[in-house]
Formats: sequence, structure tokens, C-alpha cells
Amino acid sequence: MKRSIVALAFVLVTANLAAQGAPPMGGRPGPGPAPEDWGRSFFPPELVMQHQSEIGLQDSQRASLTSAIQAAQGKFMDTQWKLSAEGEKMGRLLQGPQVDEAAVLDEVDRILNLEREIKKAQISLMVRIKNTLTPAQQAKLAEIRNRNE
Repeated sequence: MKRSIVALAFVLVTANLAAQGAPPMGGRPGPGPAPEDWGRSFFPPELVMQHQSEIGLQDSQRASLTSAIQAAQGKFMDTQWKLSAEGEKMGRLLQGPQVDEAAVLDEVDRILNLEREIKKAQISLMVRIKNTLTPAQQAKLAEIRNRNE
């Protein structure tokens, strides 16, 4: 059960982080890594799970990670259901020869807000995972990730 929860969370998180690969229009303002580079700062749940013995993951860390992943999974599922419903509404709004622009733009706002919620929950989960790991565990996972690329 725990593996399926972690695997689902991994798929949701990494798919969305990968989808953020395109830089924003007009370039990227400000210093620091671009959002598409943020994924390199994090460790997917699947990577942590697959190498838990190798990095010396403690039982307390495992319990903390499982709790964080389960909480995130609930948030993801709830928001995905809402997003699906809003997508159906958008589809209905776009049918027909004439489209109500104001209604479509309102619906776009609702969809974008839900997508923002999902991305925020994903980043929150990734931060919690990283903060649960020691610097030595993070370094070991970074080495493993680089070795497997």
C-alpha cells in the first residue's frame, strides 16, 4: 500500500515538474535558477524509496516522508477532481459557433488557480522531502541521480 502511494505521488510530482520545462515568455527575471531547473534541487519520493538503505534512511524519516506523501496525495486527488470538472465546463463553453469570451476567461482563471494549487502542493511536498533528509543523505541521492542519468 505504501509503495503504491509513494509511486502515485512520484508520478504526479515528476510529471508536473517535467511539464514546467518551458521558460516563461520574455525570459526569466531575477537571479537564481529558473523554475525549470528547480527539479534538480529536489529528490523524488521514488528515488528516496529505491535507495533508502543506501542513504541510511531512519525509521522516523520514513514515517515522516510517508505522512507527507499521503497528505499530498489527498490534496492532489481532490484538486485533480476539481480540475477535471472545470475542464468539462470549459469544453462546454467552447462548443458552438459563438463563444462567451468573459465566461471562458473566468473559467481559465478557475483552471489556472487549481493548477497553481497543485504546483504549490507539489513543491511543498518536495521541500518536505528534502528537509527530512540530512545533508549527507541529500549528497548521496544527488550522486545516485547523477550516476543514473
